Amino acid sequence: MILNVGTRGSRLSIIQTEFVLKSLKALFPKLEFKIKVIKTMGDVERRKPLFTMDRKGIFEKEIDQALLRGEIDFAVHSLKDVPTFDEQCEIVLAAIPKRDSPLEALISRDNVPLKMLPKTATVGTSSLRRMAQIKHLRPDIKVKPIRGNVDTRIQKIKRGEVHAIVVAAAGLERLELKNLITEVFPPETLTPPAGQGALAVVARKDRNDIIEILSRIDHPLTRAEVTAERTLISAMEGGCHFPIGAYAHAKGDRISLYSCVLSVDGLNKIEATAEAAISEAENLGIRVAHMLLERGAEEIKASWREKYGVW
Repeated sequence: MILNVGTRGSRLSIIQTEFVLKSLKALFPKLEFKIKVIKTMGDVERRKPLFTMDRKGIFEKEIDQALLRGEIDFAVHSLKDVPTFDEQCEIVLAAIPKRDSPLEALISRDNVPLKMLPKTATVGTSSLRRMAQIKHLRPDIKVKPIRGNVDTRIQKIKRGEVHAIVVAAAGLERLELKNLITEVFPPETLTPPAGQGALAVVARKDRNDIIEILSRIDHPLTRAEVTAERTLISAMEGGCHFPIGAYAHAKGDRISLYSCVLSVDGLNKIEATAEAAISEAENLGIRVAHMLLERGAEEIKASWREKYGVW
């Protein structure tokens, strides 16, 4: 049996897809896989900052459309890029393998940590969430929107275009670039987006045969963590135009969730944290969202929407 799997063509996307296929092959040695590279809007439009693109699913919509047309049997995404699914959606998260580090990492010229960067420094990132948090930590330095894969962003440091970049630690580890990391931020210092470090293996809702196979590589603790994080984002109506940091950690039968929102200028930061049983991951996300809203997040959301608009 040969299954077609869709993915983006970046080096990181291919590595992540091959990891999923290796895990499946170990359980189903008779299965064969064929990788189909599909270009997405995010791959074609490389110059615009991500937050200026007025569409959800920048890095996976075209792949999911191929899935719905039956051109591929399943697809592998970075979960942080996947919008929360509508209940009527014909695509399901069939598996979420055990995730790598969800944390944020800094790579800098001369290996200088964020707090030691000169006041003239420029930090590059494509994320409004990272921009606001960097401004909160270092209001004296400049944050510059940059695009490109991890290798391209690293080259921008070497060419002197920026002093440093902030990227996902998991991506650097998968690319075997961990040695370049200057520092990894605690989640309460620079909070990652929901689902960072996790992979999403998606299939059509009507393909029970495929879902049954993929479900064998699902990791329950990771699913609980990202369920709490993604439920919070959904309850807050967050997204690229209203960035929210979310970090859940499951251990034993308990799960904790920390989240924060920041004003556009990074000066005002609202935080909330709570804990629950793993079986209550979804309710935990809703509870923390309500805590943020009670503390003034609605006003912050309005300011983000006024500046960058709604999807």
